[in-house]
Amino acid sequence: MDSIWTKSADMPEFPILETELHTHVLIIGGGLTGILCAYFLQQAGVDYCLLEKNRICSGITCGTTAKITAQHGLIYGKLLQEKGAETAEQYLRANLLAVEEYRRLGSKIACEMEEKNACVYSVSDRSELEWELTALDRLGFPAKFVDCPTLPFRTEGAVCFPHQLQFHPLRFAGGLAASLNIYENSGVRRMTEHLAITEKGSVTADKIIVATHFPFINTRGVYFMKLYQERACVTAWRQAPDVDGMYIDAAPDGLSLRNYKNFLLIGGGSHRTGKTVRRTSPRRSSGVPEEYSRESAFAREFFRSRTADWGLRKLKTEAARCFPTAEFAGAWAAQDCMSLDGIPYIGPYSPSTPELFVAAGYNKWGMTGSMVSAMLLSDLVQEKENMFSELFSPKRRILTPQLAVNLLEAIKGIAKPTLRGRCSHMGCVLKWNPEEKTWECPCHGSRFGPNGAVLDNPAGKPLRKIP
Repeated sequence: MDSIWTKSADMPEFPILETELHTHVLIIGGGLTGILCAYFLQQAGVDYCLLEKNRICSGITCGTTAKITAQHGLIYGKLLQEKGAETAEQYLRANLLAVEEYRRLGSKIACEMEEKNACVYSVSDRSELEWELTALDRLGFPAKFVDCPTLPFRTEGAVCFPHQLQFHPLRFAGGLAASLNIYENSGVRRMTEHLAITEKGSVTADKIIVATHFPFINTRGVYFMKLYQERACVTAWRQAPDVDGMYIDAAPDGLSLRNYKNFLLIGGGSHRTGKTVRRTSPRRSSGVPEEYSRESAFAREFFRSRTADWGLRKLKTEAARCFPTAEFAGAWAAQDCMSLDGIPYIGPYSPSTPELFVAAGYNKWGMTGSMVSAMLLSDLVQEKENMFSELFSPKRRILTPQLAVNLLEAIKGIAKPTLRGRCSHMGCVLKWNPEEKTWECPCHGSRFGPNGAVLDNPAGKPLRKIP
């Protein structure tokens, strides 16, 4: 399922690495994060190169809905309650800076960048919106409450961020990448802290940035415990109205909407990759303090991890109900790494590897996550101070309810007896996704084609045994 972005962009091509190189900074991963890192390092005059195992932006980046916004659901009330005003303010500031950097770069590239309001709506709970608005007021951000957003179904209102952006992500990335030092079809087969070996070449580097969506080095940083992956479907529709903004439901099983040219993009059905169990908990809103304290944190995360895959058919049904005149034009799926506390991991890969860096766990907000990562990591590899290094540090506290859920899923997946194949990453039992015709790992989100080929990491090797 090719995305609308893939079908409407011609990406530059780059050679295969067939020699031995030495560089100051090696970037592994040619998605938007890696390309932005390379761009900033080139602008700073730093010697670098980038290795991509396939074609640039052929993985997670091409599946995005391409919303550039500092509004990440109803996150600021939660951050204020759980981590305090300083953390919430820094998170907001970092993402607002990312939006402005996109605005600056996008003005130089033909990437169809448009300014839009970004809005979180609720169909059932006005109080959660009011709580978020109060949190944003405390942080000094001029969010607006809209009683009747331009949506064709009843809501309790929406919290809107003005002056946010949307664009064509591949045209933006392709415009930046054209002059960069990139090698495609050059996947890393083996590496140490300073050496990466590909099929036909190698790179020795003083510093290495791992920007591979899910970090693939298991012996450092325990990212297999700190991350899991969620998957969701995105559909494109013709003859649909202009919703005049970027919208997302406050509830995790709601709809995401935005327009692109004469298409309306509708996403939804986020679920833990590899899970097919029907929802066993009632629909819950995401954050009023009374509800938050009344429920077990572990139970909330456990039930959330078992949300059913809506699937394309259910998303089509929802679209037909909301937009009866719309004509289906295509669909694709997107996958996101979820961190333990809702904040990405950006910084040194582990305390024992000060010259190995990572960017991961964007929690469905990969556009601003990529930009924040590139701005932060390009400073760190140049040994410059950055005001956000502590906020995003991967070494921060990991004792959260989500950690317990991740560990439980991994133990179940590894210990479960099966005659089917197991994931080549850590041996979890795979599940078949009949809609996408893929084998999926419910532990860490690796995906494989029917022939056993790796589609999504952290798995790096194809399946030994086809299930």
